[in-house]
Amino acid sequence: MELLDKKFLYPATVFASKSPTLVTTILGTCVAVCLFDPISKIGGINHFMLASWDGNGLPSARFGDRAMQQLLERMQQLGADRRSLQARVYGGLCRKSGGDHFNIGAKNIGMARSLLSQLQIPVLTLDVGGRSPRKLAFQTHTGTVKIDLLLPEKIR
Repeated sequence: MELLDKKFLYPATVFASKSPTLVTTILGTCVAVCLFDPISKIGGINHFMLASWDGNGLPSARFGDRAMQQLLERMQQLGADRRSLQARVYGGLCRKSGGDHFNIGAKNIGMARSLLSQLQIPVLTLDVGGRSPRKLAFQTHTGTVKIDLLLPEKIR
């Protein structure tokens, strides 16, 4: 049995690794994009809160466009080949009543899909939307992801 390093990924952060690591995070309206290079066995993940940087404040991984750029750069620095990358996209909770007037979840999902399409990175899994938060566990050395819904769907 292989021992894995463990890491909790906070919002507005990016992580990539050559060594086997189990990365966990919690997603509401935020989106996480997991990238994996099956040839080099390098995996990485971002956790962004808003779709794109509007030019105000610092351009950080809080924004989907910046988080994707940072993740790609880190993975390539570790030896991943962009042409081999595969993506899995999670999160983007969409509250139907009262809590998400700005459609943050839907905008985050749209940004992730658009960027991956532009980069020509195939999306193997798209587990997005809905009304339940998700707990995500990503193995960087295999690209596998386990998702648990944290609350049952409640329709009012």
